[in-house]
Amino acid sequence: MSGTGIRLHAPAPGWSLDADVVVVGSGVAGLTAALRCAAAGLETVVVTKARLDDGSTRWAQGGIAAALGEGDTPEQHLDDTLVAGAGLCDEEAVRTLVTEGPDAVRRLIETGARFDAAAEGGLALTREGGHHRRRIAHAGGDATGAEISRALVDAVRERGIPTVENALVLDLLTDAQGHAAGVTLHVMGEGQHDGVGAVRAPAVVLATGGMGQVFSATTNPSVSTGDGVALALRAGAEVSDLEFVQFHPTVLFLGADAEGQQPLVSEAVRGEGAHLVDADGVRFMVGAHELAELAPRDIVAKGITRRMQEQGAEHMYLDARHFGADMWAARFPTILAACRAHGIDPVTEPIPVAPAAHYASGGVRTDLHGRTTVAGLYACGEVACTGVHGANRLASNSLLEGLVYAERIAADIAARQAADTLHARVPAPVTTPEQPAHPLLPPEARFTIQRVMTEGAGVLRSAASLAEAAERLAGIHAAAAGALAEDGKTAEPGVDAWETTNLLCVARVLVAAAQRREETRGCHWREDYGTRDDAAWGRHIVVRIDPGPPVAHHPSREALRAAPPELATRTTDNASFPSTQEQ
Repeated sequence: MSGTGIRLHAPAPGWSLDADVVVVGSGVAGLTAALRCAAAGLETVVVTKARLDDGSTRWAQGGIAAALGEGDTPEQHLDDTLVAGAGLCDEEAVRTLVTEGPDAVRRLIETGARFDAAAEGGLALTREGGHHRRRIAHAGGDATGAEISRALVDAVRERGIPTVENALVLDLLTDAQGHAAGVTLHVMGEGQHDGVGAVRAPAVVLATGGMGQVFSATTNPSVSTGDGVALALRAGAEVSDLEFVQFHPTVLFLGADAEGQQPLVSEAVRGEGAHLVDADGVRFMVGAHELAELAPRDIVAKGITRRMQEQGAEHMYLDARHFGADMWAARFPTILAACRAHGIDPVTEPIPVAPAAHYASGGVRTDLHGRTTVAGLYACGEVACTGVHGANRLASNSLLEGLVYAERIAADIAARQAADTLHARVPAPVTTPEQPAHPLLPPEARFTIQRVMTEGAGVLRSAASLAEAAERLAGIHAAAAGALAEDGKTAEPGVDAWETTNLLCVARVLVAAAQRREETRGCHWREDYGTRDDAAWGRHIVVRIDPGPPVAHHPSREALRAAPPELATRTTDNASFPSTQEQ
């Protein structure tokens, strides 16, 4: 598949590194891929947007799901995952996850991750929403992600894998055949490298995490601006299922105007017996689902939102006062500290909670080996759509997916290197026009995009709200494109402008997919189509950017005024989710 010709406006690279593999991202997926590639003898470079331990993984509280407990089986884990995915999981991808998952967790422990132990020995396991078994391994009570991140970062540093920190990835480099040839990136601040540069490699692994910052309130860190999905779209790759954004039901409510990253109250709190109640103390999830508060996340988020609408309330409550001070301190110290930092003591009072954007179930479309539709470009973790999550991710499957599919990617790259099917070690990238016909957005547009998305494409959507969101997002692009057409001006290249431009890209794709899916399924909730329609919509929506006609290196005003490349959407049956691809 050819690229779109669209790229971020940025200075030409002033420095470069050569490698066999460049991994972009330093969460569980990225660092696992890097460690496995390095162990296979591949020269590997890790690029990460902040510090090595600053990705989304470190914020994961609940744990990692795998069939590790007595009486539990991969088949039971598969069943729970398929139910949560609301008919859109790729069963082969899920089966791969649940069968390879237990050994992958054991290898993570061998790498140095220390999980909490049960009093009788073995791993301490808990339950979360959608699970019928205790199969969630956790660390530090509610600091699982931080422990996994620590272990992997230590292993990467011990092995001496080269890393480029504080680096925002910009665009994919490709050779004359359209094969990945590395990435361009911008390094922020002082260091061995500075400014825009390039890492040239025949294999590129995207592990850039999520895009929660496209909404006003999210559990995602500030670095989660959809950079990997935007890069892949500009490179001509397909994305799938982007309309399925999971809103975590229980996020600490900090006020209706709160923006940015919000404190998460882990599902494990409900797994240990906390109750969702309204202001009158009524447990409104009892009778709404057989698992009550432990129903899949989409059902709980909808239940909370409905109750808020019925009562004109801004939030509901999570009541775990019956835990007592000792259990709170031992099992959930991170959440306890976060609540108290905001003036709430869960030992003595219910916690105000409301849904907030949490996880992208969709992403860059891959096969079972993490290969995308662009040769040499791989994706794993939250940035990817492997088919595992379907319309709604099962709790604590995210860390496991990153772990399992990162290992599969490393194995595939190593096998291709051994078989000499990768291109030359340092492929020559095709030169790109000096002046792209694509505007950068001013950084202040970020907040407008977030408000538009929260109002029009949040937990509850409709044809009207999505149409308004699409129109307002198109207007943001048109304003920037108009300025570029009239006087050749665009926003000053820089991290804030690049991130904002990426956010607009993923926002427009998300809204386009949500408009097309005229049903309610999983975490896609349409108030104008309140039921699930398997006959019409038991399929995936696949999106790519359809390139327009070629534009000269110095485009005319007429070319710049022309409509931007269109989003090409198609649907594909669930059975046709990508199988192994030959590239």
